[in-house]
Amino acid sequence: MNTLLLAAETTTKASEWVFGSGNIYNDILIVALIIVMIALLASALVVNKAMKSIINLTMPQLAAEQQKKKTKKIDWQAIWAKLLSLRPIEEEKDLEIDHEYDGIKELDNPVPAWFNALFYSTITFGVVYLLVYHVFGWGPNQDQEYQREMALAEKAKQEFLAQSANQIDESTIEVDATGALAASGKAIYMANCAVCHGNAGEGGIGPNLSDEYWLHGGDIKDVFTVVKYGVPEKGMVPWEQTLTPGQIAEVSNYIITLTGTNPPNPKEPQGEKVKPKANEESAEALAEPVAAENEA
Repeated sequence: MNTLLLAAETTTKASEWVFGSGNIYNDILIVALIIVMIALLASALVVNKAMKSIINLTMPQLAAEQQKKKTKKIDWQAIWAKLLSLRPIEEEKDLEIDHEYDGIKELDNPVPAWFNALFYSTITFGVVYLLVYHVFGWGPNQDQEYQREMALAEKAKQEFLAQSANQIDESTIEVDATGALAASGKAIYMANCAVCHGNAGEGGIGPNLSDEYWLHGGDIKDVFTVVKYGVPEKGMVPWEQTLTPGQIAEVSNYIITLTGTNPPNPKEPQGEKVKPKANEESAEALAEPVAAENEA
């Protein structure tokens, strides 16, 4: 599982560099295209202005005619007809094709200009897309996009789970039936708690955690509260500034599993004998299938 997560994270970082906003080649290409377009536009404006000046100086009559054309009202209907390649009804005979069938004749209407522009633009787009994504590999294909999105989703999932774990407190903590929290809490216990309570929970400076006697309650909520806030008057330091709520939940689950393990050289019992509620529920859950088996 760790190998898969590491591979996903590596794929994410690589794809973010090659295909994400950090792709330097895409940025250079876009900037170059923008510069070329601006240069072409500026050149066209300069040439147009120079031509107007030349016409005004050498052919004043032609310049005056062009000025008159500008002042005329724009014929939108003519522009629309030209865009759609429409011909007036009077010119229908010029468009007739020589053959006919049952008195029905066919007109040789040209393809509208807008359709031709759309058709050739789709061909151009297809060629550019093929070169960018499948020939030169400048952009991510569908498989690469899928892998990147899955890696990002896995990363977001882990972040969400981490945040959810840190929202636990002493009123919402429950025993993890899967044992995953207890397994993670063992390392935390060995690093922070074993020095006072022993490697196996047999006790030392602190009380024995492997027997059924508890000074401040043996329920998972009680254990979480003691670990979080500590018992300063008895030398138990609060861990809420050192461990996250998720880590406190893990070590609390591990401490619960130490009950009844009977390690060597245990410290004498302290406090009152309390059978944790979590242990009772676990015992009942284990007893149910046994009872059903005996009845069968």
